[in-house]
Amino acid sequence: MPTFSRDMDVVQGFNFKKDKQSTIGYITAITIGGIALVADQETLTDPEQPASVLASKAVSVLNHYLWETGATDAMYFSGQISTSNKQKIAEMLLGSFANIEVLIKYVVYEYDPVAKKYFKSNYTDADLQCLLEKNGDALNIAVADDASREVQSPKNFSFQIGVKPKTLEQSINVAAGVQKNIVKKWGITETA
Repeated sequence: MPTFSRDMDVVQGFNFKKDKQSTIGYITAITIGGIALVADQETLTDPEQPASVLASKAVSVLNHYLWETGATDAMYFSGQISTSNKQKIAEMLLGSFANIEVLIKYVVYEYDPVAKKYFKSNYTDADLQCLLEKNGDALNIAVADDASREVQSPKNFSFQIGVKPKTLEQSINVAAGVQKNIVKKWGITETA
């Protein structure tokens, strides 16, 4: 089965330039263990409409995304988050972490050289209902202690999370180009 793996340009994500055609992405909403991170990246450019800002604010500017496209395969995100969101995650990790449920909404944009414009190559219409993935006994979530040097303002920190689907079939939109959309299933519904 094909893998959907993208390295993204964090600098382009924060500071969009129309003449540069690199892949960019955002987590637009995420709730971890019942605690919602704030979508506090407000004036990011919408790649599909470069004269406008994104309709929804972003929690994280992504630098990598990986999904092996199977219905039960985990998804991995890494990106940059604000100082206040870094503190929330650090507080969760240092405290008594019990609830591993995650809600996440994201979008990845790529440039179509044939149509000569950006398109959404991987995104969700609704929040995905997930669980934090485990690496052995450890939960697959981390945040850096030191600020990133790639983009210096606003101050941001590296963040990574791995999630697997809850026992519920959900939809993920993928595309190979402008108007080349496919809907993939993620998760398998289990009856009680």
